[in-house]
Amino acid sequence: MSVLREALIDVSAIEENTRQMRRLTGVDVMAVVKADGYGHGAVRSAAAAIAGGATRLGVTDVTEALALRRGGIDAPIVAWLHAPGQTFSEAAAAGVEIGVSTMDQLQAAAAAASSEYAVGVHLKLETGLGRNGIPPADYAAVFSEAARLERIGRLRIVGLFSHLSNTSPDDDRGALAAFLEGVDEAARLGIHPSLRHIAATHAAIDLPESRLDCVRIGIGLYGLSPFADRTSSDLGLRPAMTLRSEVAAVRRVEAGHGVSYGYTYTTDRETTLALVPVGYADGIPRQASGTGPVVIGRQRFTVAGRVAMDQFVVDVGDTPVHVGDPVVLFGDPTLGAPGAEEWADAASTINYEIVTRIGPRVPRRQVRS
Repeated sequence: MSVLREALIDVSAIEENTRQMRRLTGVDVMAVVKADGYGHGAVRSAAAAIAGGATRLGVTDVTEALALRRGGIDAPIVAWLHAPGQTFSEAAAAGVEIGVSTMDQLQAAAAAASSEYAVGVHLKLETGLGRNGIPPADYAAVFSEAARLERIGRLRIVGLFSHLSNTSPDDDRGALAAFLEGVDEAARLGIHPSLRHIAATHAAIDLPESRLDCVRIGIGLYGLSPFADRTSSDLGLRPAMTLRSEVAAVRRVEAGHGVSYGYTYTTDRETTLALVPVGYADGIPRQASGTGPVVIGRQRFTVAGRVAMDQFVVDVGDTPVHVGDPVVLFGDPTLGAPGAEEWADAASTINYEIVTRIGPRVPRRQVRS
């Protein structure tokens, strides 16, 4: 099948990655499917993770949570980042659990309760990351009010949670200790949730004491490593996204021929240029101009010159390349594809961004390996 550009999403890889994280951690897995499942598709990623044993889903905001409900996902979902003045009636009616970082959010969640249901909440504690979360100075007031609202049937306090910085094991242990102190204070004020969660993929793998009752798995769900010194394969994970295209044009040129905008690349010999119809409008980082890796057929090449909005050029030398030949930008390195990590290195960013930034102009096609 001829394609201009396409992302293949291997849902069996997402299932297997979820099972691997459950095996590795020994606790419940919350599958994080925010940002449209890190670019993989939120509904398909959620369904695959649930099939792999995830017991709960995590998203950034209520809009993402409600999209999952409309997509037929009925598993527990928690959404944890909210606009000022956010109301939660629609989310509560859909059974979405609310991450609470302030007294105002706590009151708004309670206001969304009805005679038929209490609203599930996860209280987020600030433990040093400097983002959202209830600060220690507010623990007593917020915890006391949360306990009262639970007693009168307005809320169900499902969890207490926080985030780690992944700066160093010592930094993360310090944040974990601060979190557990907050958990103890909550308990003294009558809060005894079933879930305590602070570890994402990085800490879930590398800091066993942070696993607690549940781990939030994001990047690992999609088969990518959060570590610079360990590959997906090292962790028993398999990348779920393969970004592919086809050669759209082939041109034989002389030495001294400029390539793409600004002529940052000029041919140094007679050579063949191959045009790949994917560009920064599709999420290919312009910062990877001249460095991004691709495989055409079975041979590896590098982007020549600048990545443009819709296309880039590859200098293939004297290698026979034809219009319609398959091009793989990234995928599973064990199958010979460049890894998303290589594009991240080329663009001075992280693999999370590479997969998440792939734009809506790139069709996603679900496959099973």
